[in-house]
Amino acid sequence: MVRVRSAPAPIVVGVDGSQPALDAVRWAACESRYRHTGLRLVDAVGTMPPTRPGDPRVGVVYREALCEEAADAVAAAAAIARQVAPGTDVGTEVLTGEPVPSLVAESGRAPLVVLGDRGVGGLTALLVGSVAVALAAHAQCPVVVVRGSADGGPVPTEGPVVVGVDGSPEGAAALAFAFEAASARRVPLIAVHAWHVTVADRVTSPPEGFQEENLAEWLDVWSARFPDVAVHPVLARDRPAHALLEQAAGAQLVVVGSRGRGTFAGLVLGSVSQALLHHAPCPVAVVRPSAVVA
Repeated sequence: MVRVRSAPAPIVVGVDGSQPALDAVRWAACESRYRHTGLRLVDAVGTMPPTRPGDPRVGVVYREALCEEAADAVAAAAAIARQVAPGTDVGTEVLTGEPVPSLVAESGRAPLVVLGDRGVGGLTALLVGSVAVALAAHAQCPVVVVRGSADGGPVPTEGPVVVGVDGSPEGAAALAFAFEAASARRVPLIAVHAWHVTVADRVTSPPEGFQEENLAEWLDVWSARFPDVAVHPVLARDRPAHALLEQAAGAQLVVVGSRGRGTFAGLVLGSVSQALLHHAPCPVAVVRPSAVVA
């Protein structure tokens, strides 16, 4: 019997007509070429119409208007995707439901979900939208939040991939994702292991070379699988978020686990991940352990 290999699932992109969402579409279209997969562009329309007195668009009429706007948004996004990645299979759909649960459901059958750092509903004072943070915390696959430079410049497309390494299951998943990304792009990988020196560390400090040996051990497994990737290990006695942000300057992608060793068990998204989502000068990939198959 001839076994037919099914096509890989498409990358899902959340769109809403905003400029950050269109930046996310462009990034995802490039990523689809690396992964040899299609794109699925979705917008979500909530089920509840507004109840403000005097609103001329209430009930069914209001919902129809929202659906038309969403259809226009995904159509415009699809045109951009096809321009960036000609020949890529691009599908579109307007979903019924709120953005976060809709995208979380999409993540259950996608290899990757991509979205902009802010949507049309985000205030300019906010550094990153609530949808991006919530999705990074709850998605079942890796999530990339596409950010540009700090001064609002274009999304970086050159430079190395940066990854945070800490020996946790989340860190191992982030390493797998980062090595694959660096290999596909044919760029170096900067592997950052940072630890914050506490009072206890000053009293009972680990032996000299302890952190360096740990980092080498964590990297060796993946270096063997991706011999084409030039790895530059970085050790820093610093807060992990600060060390990663320093290395992210000039990078095209920074990859972190959803939680690290120092995160309280009750937190769904770690402080380092949140700091990168709010402040990184480039796209940020947040990876959960269950999201990557080694």
